[in-house]
Amino acid sequence: MDVEGKEATEYLSYDDVLLLPGYADFLPGETDVSTEILPCVRLNVPILSAAMDTVTEQEMAIAIALQGGVGVIHRNMSVEQQAAQVAAVKRYLNWVIENPLTVEKEQSVREVWQLMSERGVSGLPVVEGDRLCGIITSRDLRFCTDYDRPVSTIMTPEPIVERGTPTIESAQDKFNEHKIEKLPVVGENGRLTGLITVKDIEKHQQFPDAATDGHGRLIVGAAVSPNDIDERLEMLVANRVDFAVIDTAHGHTKSVVEAVGRIKRKFDLPVMAGNVATRDGAKALIDAGADSIKIGVGPGSICTTRVVAGIGVPQFTAVVWAAEQAAKAGVPVIADGGIKYSGDIVKAIAAGASAVMVGNLFAGLRESPGSEVIYEGRIFKTYRGMGSIGAIQKGGGDRYQMNADDEPVPEGVEGRVPYRGELKPFLHQLVMGLRKGMGYTGCRSISALRVYRNFIKISAAGLREGHVHDVSITQEPPNYSR
Repeated sequence: MDVEGKEATEYLSYDDVLLLPGYADFLPGETDVSTEILPCVRLNVPILSAAMDTVTEQEMAIAIALQGGVGVIHRNMSVEQQAAQVAAVKRYLNWVIENPLTVEKEQSVREVWQLMSERGVSGLPVVEGDRLCGIITSRDLRFCTDYDRPVSTIMTPEPIVERGTPTIESAQDKFNEHKIEKLPVVGENGRLTGLITVKDIEKHQQFPDAATDGHGRLIVGAAVSPNDIDERLEMLVANRVDFAVIDTAHGHTKSVVEAVGRIKRKFDLPVMAGNVATRDGAKALIDAGADSIKIGVGPGSICTTRVVAGIGVPQFTAVVWAAEQAAKAGVPVIADGGIKYSGDIVKAIAAGASAVMVGNLFAGLRESPGSEVIYEGRIFKTYRGMGSIGAIQKGGGDRYQMNADDEPVPEGVEGRVPYRGELKPFLHQLVMGLRKGMGYTGCRSISALRVYRNFIKISAAGLREGHVHDVSITQEPPNYSR
């Protein structure tokens, strides 16, 4: 029997293989784990959080982007809700805020106070037309008793500004010298062109590895369906989403191929398409114009596709196949699903992936949207597959080729995972595990690890030997459990 152009022998998952150690002349901490997942989208950590309604909403997307990865906002919500979540991520961190919110000098103090309260800001530039004429802050409002007065009577006129193209150094000098918190940027004739805040400067200093776009904003992706591309992407693009993820269980289909082409023609937005598990599937999406391919059919812990439909490819083999095909076109692949330990991340990247997408491991974190539950004295968080009954009823059926009025035939389950605390220390364990794997193989960079390929197949006894055995664990480490 011929499969994928080769005689069928063995098709493997991550547990079936190990990497051979190699010579290294550096320490794990000296490795470079940055990677490019799409054109102009570079991460400092090769990890994406999955577009699942118990994994990634704005809080998770912000948290992982601050640490160098990226989140993909799920689509089991209205277009307006998803766009608002993308906007919240993009607003969280800035360098220069373009088109900042402003007030006119004739507006009343009452109007300004209401606007600042609604938007959660502590100060606003005051303009006359498009020319800056002052700034008003909560400090100015604190001592005002007549809220019907015009803003011009209490604002700070002729504020300290940055002119032309600002630099971080010059902005920081002005913040330090004048003890201000907001620094307007002006161009010719005093026209307001942007705003710099001390909070954004401090956040950039606090999170030097954050994954950001060219304007210093956090990177975020959003899931879309082939059925609602036009409506959903109009709002997502307006809110500056960085890339779209065509989110289906079976990406090697006419609808997905056509959707890729439509996005590229109409929106000129980087597209990650999937999911596929074969060379032919990867080639079809690449030929359609996909900028990145998501690999995985059925490897997730809450997915029952392989049992219900009897199809799939063990994830390690699927990644190898897709990566070999995508390499011919220089297109990155993302290994989606099947990650249980940090060592699986090492194996996925060594198989050719540019990054991995994680669901289960992140579902138990504080930042995930799943509900917390207490069971037998322990804290858990809810976690469900996007093919589960609950997710389908909430609107995710089209991901599994179901119509809205079809009787649900689930391809996933609903469950719970142990609560794992905050993302930052947990992600540190995953990334350091990856760095250790790179150290053991002598690969200084992700690109070097992707072509290492020195794998061996192991037996069931070898797998048992690799796990903790012949001992009772008395204190569970943060990066290992069974």
